Amino acid sequence: MKRLFPVLVFALGVAGYFWYSSPSSTTTPGQAAQAERLLGAANAQTAAEDLDTSTIVDMQIGNPDAPVTVIEYASYTCPHCASFHAGNYKQLKADYIDTDKINFVYREVYFDRYGLWASAVARCAGTPEAFFGISDLLYTGQATWTRAGGGDPAAIADELRKIGRLAGLEGDAVEACLTDADKLRTLVAWYQENAAADNVDSTPSFVINGKKYNNMAYPEMARLIDEAAGS
Repeated sequence: MKRLFPVLVFALGVAGYFWYSSPSSTTTPGQAAQAERLLGAANAQTAAEDLDTSTIVDMQIGNPDAPVTVIEYASYTCPHCASFHAGNYKQLKADYIDTDKINFVYREVYFDRYGLWASAVARCAGTPEAFFGISDLLYTGQATWTRAGGGDPAAIADELRKIGRLAGLEGDAVEACLTDADKLRTLVAWYQENAAADNVDSTPSFVINGKKYNNMAYPEMARLIDEAAGS
């Protein structure tokens, strides 16, 4: 289980923090110049900037009219979250999501810029189905892309671009999503609001019909869902 640091640790001039700090082998002079402009724009923003978090939609699958809603709070860079998605999530999907017994909502948590970049790529797909498909690629390949170039930001950004292209996204679309300063700042504000509202302090965390739980074994999760459904 990964514990959250105070959320303002992440507000290190967020828009500058989300872009890679050095050009990669595939970065053009124009892209590098764009990154510099974004960094300058980010540093010019105040922490009190008014951001409309209602523009960020929850990514959800299953049955929106189900009697039970399960919200997962997770980070794409959290190893425990990757373990959940490799095991328990597959059982949850087969038993409860694909059978329309629950509404499943995934909410991103941002420990670092890399998790934010990954979120930008996943959301770039647009539809929930595509989002969850890219999420699966991100978790399956987590050990690879998070360590690319020995942890070099440019190499990690390139690996995330590759994942986007593998999922069928156009290169220009991925680049636009990665460099949308307003969207990324809004995502961070949205995450902060959600984490505060649901008292989330670690990942993965789950909210089942409004009650928060820490990570747990699948039988315990299934029991809680069945109880919430009244069965």
